[in-house]
Amino acid sequence: MPARPHGRALDALRPTTLETGTAPFAEGSCTITMGMTRVLCTASVEERVPPWREGRGGWVTGEYAMLPRATAERTRRERRGARGRTQEIQRLIGRSLRAAVDLAALGERTVTVDCDVLVADGGTRTASITGACVALEMAFQRLVSEGALEASPLHQWVAAISGGMVDGEARLDLEYVEDAAADVDFNFVYLEDGRFVEVQGTAEGAPFTRHELDVLLHLGNTGADQLVRLQKTTLVDI
Repeated sequence: MPARPHGRALDALRPTTLETGTAPFAEGSCTITMGMTRVLCTASVEERVPPWREGRGGWVTGEYAMLPRATAERTRRERRGARGRTQEIQRLIGRSLRAAVDLAALGERTVTVDCDVLVADGGTRTASITGACVALEMAFQRLVSEGALEASPLHQWVAAISGGMVDGEARLDLEYVEDAAADVDFNFVYLEDGRFVEVQGTAEGAPFTRHELDVLLHLGNTGADQLVRLQKTTLVDI
């Protein structure tokens, strides 16, 4: 089988870092780097909720955008509203974060996590979720330090990772050249306790078997565990 780019093992993540405090005016911020993919995640707190949410606790939502030269060729800015793919990713980020948060304990506050892709080389939505969780917890810790909350309402870490079948091999954390060549492409969103928030998958080329799905699920769980450990270590060190 052809070797993976950069000689990575099939079950290996790309080199991954989480850098906190990269947007100093935000209540929480984290820049996540996975290989060449790089996403700035910022968490902003508002002391109000949408009208339909009043009396029902807090709200956490996500927004996603890609800089024009995050890709090899310039992508036009979405000045007339988010396109379909962007809307899908934004909803995924919001669902993933809310699954990890006690919204009642947050009180009537809204936290918006903006995920801006600086460099795109595959896995931008999964990197966004992983980095967004760190930025969100930083915002919660700030509210605790200011006395606005007694404890962080984040009850689980949430991390996301891609996987797929490329050249007949199950591979973890696809970069762009692998993603473009994949017969099967999956995105997994895991809570810290191993439960799924979301599984997105499709056969881009050849259909996949139940065994291949099981292998990809195992790879995804292994990768998510590593990312959660990195999230925890990052927050302990700041």
